[in-house]
Amino acid sequence: MRTLNDVLRKKWIMTMTLIADSRIELPMLPSLADWQDTSATLHMWTQVAGKVRLVLSPDINHGWGSTLYVTTRGLTTSPIPYGNFSFAIDFDFIEHVLRITTTQGTCRSFALEPMSVANFYHKTMQALRELGIEIKILARPVEVEVAIPFEKDEQHSSYDAEAVTRYWHILVWVDRIFKEFRARFIGKVNPVHFFWGGFDLAVTRFSGRTAPKHPGGAPNVAARIMEEAYSHEVSSAGFWPGTGLGEAAFYAYAYPTPAGFNTYPVQPEAAYFHDKLGEFILPYEAVRTADNPAQALLSFLQATYEAAANLAKWDRPALERKVVQT
Repeated sequence: MRTLNDVLRKKWIMTMTLIADSRIELPMLPSLADWQDTSATLHMWTQVAGKVRLVLSPDINHGWGSTLYVTTRGLTTSPIPYGNFSFAIDFDFIEHVLRITTTQGTCRSFALEPMSVANFYHKTMQALRELGIEIKILARPVEVEVAIPFEKDEQHSSYDAEAVTRYWHILVWVDRIFKEFRARFIGKVNPVHFFWGGFDLAVTRFSGRTAPKHPGGAPNVAARIMEEAYSHEVSSAGFWPGTGLGEAAFYAYAYPTPAGFNTYPVQPEAAYFHDKLGEFILPYEAVRTADNPAQALLSFLQATYEAAANLAKWDRPALERKVVQT
């Protein structure tokens, strides 16, 4: 009979084989200038879906009850409770369809194609009503400088299906690597999820200690939201498609930021500290073209975590999982 250690050892060997496999070819992502309009439009569409989940789902700490998740076809809200049934909103980036399904066996869908945010918003709310779901959301975006109400946003209306599919394939791969990194930590850590506010996929580790009150400052986000999101000390990393930088990149930061964080040596060589953002940055293109993309990203995640944990004196032996090696 196999013991638990045998199972863990086998899983560890399989994971190391995956990470060592340098044959994975990651897709190129168009420069932000080439798909910025599509990215901005998709950002707003995900906010509509995310806000539906936010209103109806339990208020899990740090906003975790409102996020989206990567799927084998796109992004999903996961099941949302409503009365005596549940429903989910799914972005299908293979067939390019928004699909709303319920546990009652009913479904509504419409094509994802060039359309304004206002049109998308009205179509989504109409589909929900047809499924018997009556809901009101705060219909304006967060974490953007100019918050045009969804029903009035005719400005964002682009949809480049090929670019979206490439972006989603990247999310699938990043989700895979982030989950491997998450598995190495036994302290409090979020499920790998997609924050529709910042339009980023993220994984965050917690020291277990409370943090100083966050000063706020995110555009169109109430201070109380930021205070709750950063109520405890964190080391966080994520991936976003380029807003603010002009290129897709991975990021890593700590809150509160310990002294010396910005000069801590990190890997790989292409990583650097962005003074204006206050975060470590690793361009996606540097990972995509690395001999071993998975190892390049994992080294960045581990090094930036160690920068936060070592400088802030986290209890690392109590928080990190010991890997069973052979």
